Amino acid sequence: MGRFGSLRNFNAFPHAEDHLLQKTFSGAIVSIVGFVIMATLFVHELQYYLTTYTVHQMSVDLKRGETLPIHINMTFPALPCEIVSVDAIDMSGKHEVDLDTNIWKLRLNREGHIIGTEYLSDLVEKEHSHKHDHHDEHHDEHAEKKHEHLFNEDAEKLIKKVKDAMENGEGCRVYGVLDVQRVAGNFHISVHGLNIFVAQQIFEGSSHVNVSHMIDDLSFGPKYPGIHNPLDGTSRILRDTSGTFKYYIKVVPTEYRYLSKEVLPTNQFSVNEYFVPMKPNDKSWPAVYFLYDLSPITVTIKEERRSFLHFLTRLCAVLGGTFAMTGMLDRWMYLIIESLTKSKPTSMIR
Repeated sequence: MGRFGSLRNFNAFPHAEDHLLQKTFSGAIVSIVGFVIMATLFVHELQYYLTTYTVHQMSVDLKRGETLPIHINMTFPALPCEIVSVDAIDMSGKHEVDLDTNIWKLRLNREGHIIGTEYLSDLVEKEHSHKHDHHDEHHDEHAEKKHEHLFNEDAEKLIKKVKDAMENGEGCRVYGVLDVQRVAGNFHISVHGLNIFVAQQIFEGSSHVNVSHMIDDLSFGPKYPGIHNPLDGTSRILRDTSGTFKYYIKVVPTEYRYLSKEVLPTNQFSVNEYFVPMKPNDKSWPAVYFLYDLSPITVTIKEERRSFLHFLTRLCAVLGGTFAMTGMLDRWMYLIIESLTKSKPTSMIR
């Protein structure tokens, strides 16, 4: 034992004898407060450790041959569904008129309740794929007159139907997904699908077309935690005026990597908005344009969790610091109480 007796000098935790230890009421209060503080800090540090955080990285966009999904959910309170069309065009030259392949149109009454639904599949191909018969170049004059009569009859029916719908305050909700080429382009919602003669008969001029709209959702891909689409909840209502809305959108390709290593490819965007009022001599018709361009930079967002050693280090620092501070506070309170109790008998003798 004598050989190892000198090791006692290295003891960093010396113990006082039992008769020198004194438990006080102030020490009990300080101890309780200290335990509450340490428990609170422990829970806070545990939540901090379990909470994931995100790391943003940027790189050059190398995607090729992929499509760009555009999710739309918009309401036009002043346009019936019969005359609302979705047109898309991109820099590659692809132009699709009245694009309804993945679009639903919901008829709304004056109160905004759904009174009918319409899903038109492959409308572009049906309307724009015409069969030409080279062996029948000379049409019968009677057949041409009959075709013209049917066209006029259909147009009159459409005009009457749309006017009745507008008098009843019908609106239209357009929602669905547009799969476009991954190049710059635009899509717009308007009455451009109408024949110009029919449109003139319905509105009596382009200055009477009301393209007021509410955007419930506009996104370029699935949503990830923390994303903010700046046009969600946008409302643009026109009163006694008409014009064209233009939204210039910068799409940023984004990858969200979950903690489980699952990758979610999507896009985020920024937007600038302009309104062009109609002039008396304008030949164009009001519309809502969304002109988008893609950024060459991809943003990668990774979910990460702090290391367990980092958690232990912070826990030891917080709990050890709290324990040391409560010990110092207990000693100060003990000394103050001792000095006060010793000074009282002296003052009584005098």
